[in-house]
Amino acid sequence: MGEQRFGEFVGVRRHGHVAELALDRPKAMNAVSSGMARSIAEACDALAADRDVRVVVLTSTHERAFCVGADLKERNSLTDAELVRQRPVARAAYTGVLELPMPTIAAVHGYALGGGFELALSCDVIVADATAVVGLPEVSVGVIPGGGGTQLLPRRVGAARAAELIFSARRVEAAEARDLGLVDLVAGEGEDRDEALALAARMAANSPVGLRAAKRALRLGHGLDLRTGLEVEDAAWRSVAFSGDRAEGVAAFNEKRKPEWPGE
Repeated sequence: MGEQRFGEFVGVRRHGHVAELALDRPKAMNAVSSGMARSIAEACDALAADRDVRVVVLTSTHERAFCVGADLKERNSLTDAELVRQRPVARAAYTGVLELPMPTIAAVHGYALGGGFELALSCDVIVADATAVVGLPEVSVGVIPGGGGTQLLPRRVGAARAAELIFSARRVEAAEARDLGLVDLVAGEGEDRDEALALAARMAANSPVGLRAAKRALRLGHGLDLRTGLEVEDAAWRSVAFSGDRAEGVAAFNEKRKPEWPGE
């Protein structure tokens, strides 16, 4: 299994049709510097264009942290003008993950705070292990969540719960995080990556055309009134109904064999 590097701090490993995007800045507990943000965005651009990738898993190489958020040491050195110029660089990392067209899974252990939790929130499913501690503590240092947290968290847990969590800046451990809906699955200690990759493999066995269309319908339809949402779903259905994947899926079902997806 080879690895493709994007800068110093991001690697992509392939597991068949699953791509593992690994955060790899261990000396800083994966704090997102400008350079690391650029690398995340570049890796996401490459993955989005790769039709052979059916599912992406976002992982960390650090034993005690998924990602502790923005690199505050770097931020402390920036002038106001430099901070303005750095803002689009940081945003591109989070939107890169959020806009991946295939299903995405975050494998979280240890600290996933601030921008680190926002990277996880940008994924479709979050698998945490028993050591996970998540939260959006930005107001405690005089800022607000800026990687999508104020928009993504309410979509997971509701407006009132998101307000309580963001305004209090509190950290939430794995069991409570699962109960609140901050994460979706809790694995045993150290098993988040294996669980996430196993789930990704199950997803990747399905039609790549279907997976992308289903994600599109889920994302675009969220928050719409039912009638409009059903139109979004219908458009996604039409995009797959006459595809090669649909023809192969029906044929494989009737012939009692595993499908060989053409991916088109």
